[in-house]
Amino acid sequence: MGLLIFSVTAIAQPQYGFRVSFTDKGGTTQSLSSPLGFLSQRAIDRRATQGIAIDSTDLPVSPDYMDSVLTLTGAKLHLTSRWLNYTVILLTDSSKILTLQSKPFISTIEYMAYYPAGLHKPSKDTDTTGNTLSAAQKTTGSSAYYGDSYSQSALVNGDYLHDIGWKGEGKLIAVLDEGFADVNTAPAFDSMVNAGRLKDHYNFANASTDVFTGGLHGTTSLSTIAGNLPGTYVGAAPHADIALYITEIGGSEQHLEMDNMMAATERADSIGADIITVSLGYNEFNYPDPSYSLKYADIDGKSTIAAKAANIATSKGILFVASAGNEGGGTWNYVLTPGDADSAMTVGSVGLDKVPAPNSGYGPNAAGQVKPDVCMVGQPASIMRNGPNPSFSSGTSWATPQLAGWAACLMQASGNFTPYEIRTAIQKSANLYNNPGLQLGYGVPNFHYALELLNVKELPKVPDANDWIITSPNPFTGSITLRVFNGSKSSLLDIVVTDVSGKIIYQDAVNMSAGVQNIPVTLPGVSNGLYFLKAVTGDKQQVVKLLKN
Repeated sequence: MGLLIFSVTAIAQPQYGFRVSFTDKGGTTQSLSSPLGFLSQRAIDRRATQGIAIDSTDLPVSPDYMDSVLTLTGAKLHLTSRWLNYTVILLTDSSKILTLQSKPFISTIEYMAYYPAGLHKPSKDTDTTGNTLSAAQKTTGSSAYYGDSYSQSALVNGDYLHDIGWKGEGKLIAVLDEGFADVNTAPAFDSMVNAGRLKDHYNFANASTDVFTGGLHGTTSLSTIAGNLPGTYVGAAPHADIALYITEIGGSEQHLEMDNMMAATERADSIGADIITVSLGYNEFNYPDPSYSLKYADIDGKSTIAAKAANIATSKGILFVASAGNEGGGTWNYVLTPGDADSAMTVGSVGLDKVPAPNSGYGPNAAGQVKPDVCMVGQPASIMRNGPNPSFSSGTSWATPQLAGWAACLMQASGNFTPYEIRTAIQKSANLYNNPGLQLGYGVPNFHYALELLNVKELPKVPDANDWIITSPNPFTGSITLRVFNGSKSSLLDIVVTDVSGKIIYQDAVNMSAGVQNIPVTLPGVSNGLYFLKAVTGDKQQVVKLLKN
């Protein structure tokens, strides 16, 4: 058993944090045959849809072991992790940890936090009663509807998902952050609160339900997802369900914050979250002392508690979205954890010109994996605070939740795809997929294209009475047939086929007679992917999307 003890004189106020890991889950009162005892029906359904088994990692920590630890040490329980089978306890007298040293059910004890004035503070619980605003409905995907969020939405073609009716309904996004001040009363979140879409909230920093006081960092991050003031500001998934979890502890950087992240991730899993987004990241720790800071070798995608949270969440069927961090160009330079996690969808920051923000974290992780995965607008991003007017702020903290929001719309639109499939489609839709960079990763995604990649045969489409061309087959292998409805006059039909970069790969002009006509188009030697066919005749034109398999 590994034991690290810090010799101190016990006094009343400070608290010392220890991570106590157990050998097994002996004495648990829960059973894998009755998962509703520890997982919600929504969580069980998510696993079933993806063919994921419920296993021993889902079982809670042994209550017998917990009782023994707390009785022997007199500690205050901070959290438990069922996935990694450990608890974090807080002691005012660190020497009490010695009472656990020889217990056979304990595998390791790690000293990992020190709070000079204590950690848990009295706090008030707050309700989630919102203001009342008049409802507004979307009519077109225009800047008049989105307000200040239009540019960042349009850059990634996220507004297309809204246009065809997908705004995140039925998808649950858990937001892990530093504070969500005034979310329960701010105008931007009124529709979320009053519609009952705020499904859960908890403060893991001080073990309370108080999340609506304190900092605004989480409030602004959330706004890029759930903000909903048509004509002023509309987030990426304004109709998604939301859970809010505070994991960050102000005043110091300590490993315990990654344990908070683990506990919050497990709670998100248990309530059935589809997506987790984290606008936090770690590399340097100043308590208990600087030697606890990470080295580049530690961000290998699997070693930190935060990275393990991301990877296990993904294995449970959750898309885990993480910030690349804002250390680019500095002494550290690289992505932070959990952004290093091999299963995380890691997000960097760009401007509207798709140029990376100077401080957006660089990849790869220490295992050589491309990081970040993609980049979203964060230099600056349009956000909402706790008032009625938008503002701007720069950083990967605001790029990251945008990705989570659009991913929720993509999930809703495309059906029951796994997190890996969603992540892969987003990566492949990005403009640098074939030539990833150290700071941009695979580049800036295109959510219209991502939907095509996932579900082209069943692509939802807004009915259009002006359609006068039908293409088949689509997807195609080498050639297609255009069935053209040309009306009562002869005319000249111009046909142009381009790839996603706009490069022309086919061009022709065809004399058409009146009525219906079939026109063959042969596209030999083109690579698999998405293409656009534009047909123009007289005052009519139509663009058709083609997929080469």
